[in-house]
Amino acid sequence: MTDQDKPMDVQPHWDGKIEAKIRALKAVDFELAYLALLTYEGIKPLSRWEKPTDDRTLVALRGMGLHTERVRRKVRSGKAFDETIFSRTCMPLEIYAEHFRDRPVDKSAETVRVEGFLFGYPPCCVSQYVRQPYAPHEFPMQQQEVLFHWSCRGCVITPSLIRHYERIHRIVHAF
Repeated sequence: MTDQDKPMDVQPHWDGKIEAKIRALKAVDFELAYLALLTYEGIKPLSRWEKPTDDRTLVALRGMGLHTERVRRKVRSGKAFDETIFSRTCMPLEIYAEHFRDRPVDKSAETVRVEGFLFGYPPCCVSQYVRQPYAPHEFPMQQQEVLFHWSCRGCVITPSLIRHYERIHRIVHAF
């Protein structure tokens, strides 16, 4: 049996305080709680929440030991909105804010590469996405749906990531 085939321990190794924060975030939105726990566990170095956040949400994220920042962005029409970014360390927040604050949202190759790096996506998947977004790959859609990046064909990193994403996904569902 390889390490990949072994069942992973799904018992949480954090205290009740973290569980309470995840429950509070899940009450706002499942995906927010999922992103927060992926980030807390270090699977994602930085996460972004594009929906409005209130002070209670920020308190819950910070209560998990995550650093947060709101970044003002614009859509092409010029309308501004805030994104909330969060990370275990300040550096990814600073890089993201420096690069994107007050800039319009776009899907340029530069943006995809910067976001891919900061959000912890496999470099091969980012490169493929720049060349051809949503290109076919061999991963089942059930697995693709728990990821926050589009897998590339033949990726050697995503198979290792999937089991960690799936584990966190199950934990958040269980709360």
